[in-house]
Amino acid sequence: MNYVLTVTEVNKYIKEILSSDIILSNLWVKGEISNYKYHYSGHMYFTLKDENSLIKCVMFRFNASRMNFKLENGMKVVIRGYISVFERDGQYQLYAEEIQPEGLGGLYLAYEQLKKKLEKEGLFDQSRKKKLPFLPQSIGIITSPTGSVIRDIIHVISRRFNNVHLKIIPVQVQGEPAAGQIANAIKRFNELGCVEVIILARGGGSLEELWAFNEEIVAKSIYESSIPIISAVGHETDYTISDFVADVRAPTPSAAAEIVVPEKYVLKEKLASMNSRMRRALSRNISSGRLNYEKLRERIFRQPYNRVYQEKMNLDALSRYIYKWTLAVKDKSKYQLSILVGKLNSLSPLNVLSRGYAILQSQEDGKLIKSVLDVKQSDRLVVSISDGKIDCEVKGTQKEVFE
Repeated sequence: MNYVLTVTEVNKYIKEILSSDIILSNLWVKGEISNYKYHYSGHMYFTLKDENSLIKCVMFRFNASRMNFKLENGMKVVIRGYISVFERDGQYQLYAEEIQPEGLGGLYLAYEQLKKKLEKEGLFDQSRKKKLPFLPQSIGIITSPTGSVIRDIIHVISRRFNNVHLKIIPVQVQGEPAAGQIANAIKRFNELGCVEVIILARGGGSLEELWAFNEEIVAKSIYESSIPIISAVGHETDYTISDFVADVRAPTPSAAAEIVVPEKYVLKEKLASMNSRMRRALSRNISSGRLNYEKLRERIFRQPYNRVYQEKMNLDALSRYIYKWTLAVKDKSKYQLSILVGKLNSLSPLNVLSRGYAILQSQEDGKLIKSVLDVKQSDRLVVSISDGKIDCEVKGTQKEVFE
């Protein structure tokens, strides 16, 4: 009977064969990402496929942490790695050590991904952009202490307005520590509150050289700054994430220096022009006022009592109007009163009595007698007529109906 191998031994043997293969130990494979999973340990698991086949892949945390873009399902990539066997499952897979987007640079892809992410979070909104001060007395500069950039900025600002205080925080503008230094410099200026505006600058370069200004930590520090920031990174055609987040983007560092302060001689010319215009306007106002005064004085003092006479005549006319109105009201009231008196007389009981009528009342309680039923024989009555009263005694009653 031949020698019998265990499953572990078989898998280990296959792994040794694959590992010793020159091609499989270091190869590039292209395909499309699917079933992507990011493990909390930092490892990445996914499948690489093409039209006909697929292969399981893994990228361990050490290599994954060096990637500058995020994997996504459907992304076409080129992977450098090696083929080996995961002995526990007896499954061969591609162990990725480097991943690049197919047909697109990794840095550019990372740039586009971060740009979309920050734009969605509102870091590029125009509504939150802060206005630059018109004439700042103190300007903060964040850039490399060496090179032409800092010299150009100082030269331009000094030439345009030499009374401005410049405060510089030197930083690295490329390389691994650059992004952290730039972010810390922005925070430091905000903590000190010693400047009114900040220029963030560096000269031109490749995407890799400008990469510090595409880091999220720099973008967030610009967004959180309470001091307005001018981003002046690279040449006019270079655009970085900091350009989109900053309050103002300058095409070059020298242009940033021109934006941040006006030219002193231009301001002097404007002030002189404004002063001249103000003097001319004041002179015109004085001349106009003097002319009006002369006209007024001539009109008033030529006949000083004219205004008094005019008002007196107005007062006389008003008095006549009031007198006429009072008489009209009096006549109207007198007429209305006569009408009311006539109505009152027609309704007066005395007027009724004068026409031969009488009023009967009980002598005992003064109650008016309106019906034969209100009295009985021997009742004592008081009869009121137009010229006095008569005491009577009822001898009898007779009820009659009048139609």
